[in-house]
Amino acid sequence: MRRHRAKWILLFIVLAPLVIGLFGFVVMHLWNWLAAGVFGWHSITFWQALGILILARILFGKFAGPGGRGMYWRRGMMERWEQMTPEEREKFRQGMRGRCGPVAPPETEQKA
Repeated sequence: MRRHRAKWILLFIVLAPLVIGLFGFVVMHLWNWLAAGVFGWHSITFWQALGILILARILFGKFAGPGGRGMYWRRGMMERWEQMTPEEREKFRQGMRGRCGPVAPPETEQKA
């Protein structure tokens, strides 16, 4: 098991910089091709392209792809919801209504 994990860690250490560099070059070339050509803006360097990627990550969230970390939160919340009594569920809904507006029940309860 440890060998398998070490193999994945080594693969990540090797591939992560390559993937980040590839994204940086893609952003740089797209920016220089589109923004500079269409809008007349200045061309950017590779490091500025990486900065744009980091800024996009900060402003818009994850690069994790489909599912990502949000699925773990949702799964945990669904488990908690199923363990609640009907009274606890209604109390939760009432609390959320005060903060977020009406709350629809999870999909599993709608089917029942």
